[in-house]
Amino acid sequence: MHRFKYRNNRLCCENVPVENIARRVGTPVYIYSIGTVLDHYRKLKRAFSQFDPLICFSMKSNSSLSILRALRREGAGFDIVSGGELYKALKIKADPKKIVYASVGKTPDEIRYALKSGILLFNVESVPELEMIDAVARSAGKKARVCLRVNPDVDASTHRHITTGRRQNKFGVDFETARHIFARPSLGNIEIAGLHMHIGSQITTSRPFISALHKLKRFIDELGDSGVEIAYVNIGGGMGITYRDEMPQSADDMAAALRPLLRKIKARLILEPGRFIVGNAGILVTEVLYIKDAGKKFVIVDAGMNDLLRPSLYDAYHEILPVHRLPLTVHRRWKADIVGPICESGDFLGKDRSMRPVSKGDLLAVMSAGAYGFSMASNYNARRRPAEALVSGGKFSVIRERESYRDLIKGEKIR
Repeated sequence: MHRFKYRNNRLCCENVPVENIARRVGTPVYIYSIGTVLDHYRKLKRAFSQFDPLICFSMKSNSSLSILRALRREGAGFDIVSGGELYKALKIKADPKKIVYASVGKTPDEIRYALKSGILLFNVESVPELEMIDAVARSAGKKARVCLRVNPDVDASTHRHITTGRRQNKFGVDFETARHIFARPSLGNIEIAGLHMHIGSQITTSRPFISALHKLKRFIDELGDSGVEIAYVNIGGGMGITYRDEMPQSADDMAAALRPLLRKIKARLILEPGRFIVGNAGILVTEVLYIKDAGKKFVIVDAGMNDLLRPSLYDAYHEILPVHRLPLTVHRRWKADIVGPICESGDFLGKDRSMRPVSKGDLLAVMSAGAYGFSMASNYNARRRPAEALVSGGKFSVIRERESYRDLIKGEKIR
């Protein structure tokens, strides 16, 4: 659930009319409900409370500092995938011992930075990466604690671009390679402290998780039989949300489905949710610029694929709602594409949408945009990235100013 509701036909975020924010801040603008963010984090924490999990919020889904700080205050750790995300996590005073570092392409400088910062774990994706971390740790005079990411070859039944647990994906190692890693003479500056898996994103059923966890449990038992004990089991993230008509499992249902297996694993549980926490906690508000009727109707708005890439990249569906809803007595409807200003045919927010008529100057809310929205935004077509606003109860704050034209050339030099 989320805290975006109509009151007197006007869309509100918690107790603040969305129109008030958009008119004050301008459009496009991302608007987040901090109440929704914390609700979802707490639901997950309660559902898995029996296992005292370390919940590491996946920063790639949304790395806005104010949201990160709110989650840190709730006790969250962080799942990072770059030196930049580590910098941002430390900026909001995250506990390094609650930070896990994924990514298939960590550089020596990033590894060095993470070691110096004292993070809890690296999630290791390959043998060459393991050897790289060992070499960097040796040169720094440190011991690196790692979780080995195994690829369970499980179909997560999600979009092909966000499935990560199949043999043909670039992530993790297969179980046979994992066996060789545990059997080889130990690398002097590496401590293999656990196992990690992450099978994909926007997964709406527990079945793929159960299948993958069965395989992981068998491997853990095999390691135990050979005298190898592990301290951490990281089952990743990937729990889905409702964008259209999906019926994803709740945190309670997911925990109940995994509980029988998790009880048999004697290791500290780590979770890496992202979308589940912030996906439905944010919207993108855009203004209608023109209505174009060329046999087919186009609603041209001021937000484009540079602001929200998911529809173009994944053909993803986001519900699009009027910020000011017409009375129910108005029955006339259009079928239209909602498109942006970018010079690409793939620049759209929604296609063939049945909608009530809109006019120039009307505001539209692109729902469920809190995850992989701003974090994937770009300056393509030399467009400024949008502002971000955070609502708490009856107040809102601008947590990121809209970029200026000067920001577009920051760091450039004319020679």
